[in-house]
Order: sequence, then C-alpha cells, then structure tokens
Amino acid sequence: MQVKQQYGFYVDASKCTGCKTCHVSCKDKNDLPVGVIWRRVYEYGGGDWAPQADGTMKQNVFAYYMSIGCNHCSKPPCVEICPTGAMHKRAKDGIVRVDTEQCIGCEMCAEMCPYDAPQYDKAKGHMTKCDGCFERIDMGLKPICVESCPMRALDFGPMDELKAKYPNAVKPDIAPLPSSDITQPSLIVAPNRHSRPCGSEQGKVLNWAEV
Repeated sequence: MQVKQQYGFYVDASKCTGCKTCHVSCKDKNDLPVGVIWRRVYEYGGGDWAPQADGTMKQNVFAYYMSIGCNHCSKPPCVEICPTGAMHKRAKDGIVRVDTEQCIGCEMCAEMCPYDAPQYDKAKGHMTKCDGCFERIDMGLKPICVESCPMRALDFGPMDELKAKYPNAVKPDIAPLPSSDITQPSLIVAPNRHSRPCGSEQGKVLNWAEV
C-alpha cells in the first residue's frame, strides 16, 4: 500500500522515569480489560557488585525504561499474515488498525508481531491494538499517551517531521526491543545513557509481571 504520509512515535528514553502514566492513560481512555495492554513500559537493567582487594565494592549496575506500543511499521507482519484483511494500514497516515467486523480472533497477528502489539480481547472475541488514537489525530490532537506523559518523553506525528524535530534520535535498535530491520517500525528513539543495543545479554527485563 502507498501511504500518503507515515505517522509514528518518538520516545526519549533519557527522560522516561518509568512512571507508567502513558500505560495507565491508554488503558483508561480505551477501557481495556485486565490482561490487555496496548502501551507498556519495560524496565531493562543489569550489572552487579564485586568486592575489591581493599575491602570496597565496585559496581556497574544500570537500568532504564522504554515505553512501547504499536509502531505502525512500514512492513507490518501483522498485516501480511492476517487471513481476512482485518489488520490493515490507513492510506493517509500508515496507522495500523483492526477491522473488528472482519477479525476472527485467530491471533496469527499476535504471533508474528515482535513488539507484542496485537492483543486478544477474550470478552469481545477479536484482536485489539494501539490505533494511534486515530480519532484524536483526525482532530489535530496527539495520542493520549503522548499528551499524558509528565516528562514529555513521547511525541507522535509524521515521521519526516519527527526526524527533523529530533535530529539526535536514532533507530530503535535498543534492548529489549528487537532489530528494527525486521519490521521497519515507525519509531525513533533518543537513547538513555545506559542504553544497550538490541540483542544485548548485559541486562534483562525486570518487570515482566507489568508488561
């Protein structure tokens, strides 16, 4: 599909404090049930303490946060695998949405997405996911996660405008995220000073119960 103007997210991991306001505001706005999470905040950390010969301790402990939702990818595997065409990109802005009338809840999209974006709603019997708050976008507003962030660590808009606005941002090849080569996500990131590259074994996700 030819997208007129691809929209996406900017995340400043150097500002994110892990407060999860974006997570909570998203669940509240969309009235999401327990177990369905469209925006998650990963806490990634590692390092250890080691005793020294002089009796002191040396440490290389680190931790940082990464807020992530659907990245409305340029090559969305969820769209490619969907057997009914329910998962699709909007032509005008590239936002990936679910046509709930066409969705059969097979969860193939969830299996293919490396960002865990599509979420099955058992009560509704179909897939759900971050839709970029498209109705707000159509009114000239930002997604609720962006406007609720107290640290202004998130932004959303046309990708060419975001790249111009945040020239120091890079591709999201930062742990615990997968390589951006897989889906070409519409996402750029300002790394935290502790950020490790994707695939790094120097740390791990510390809050699996929350994401």
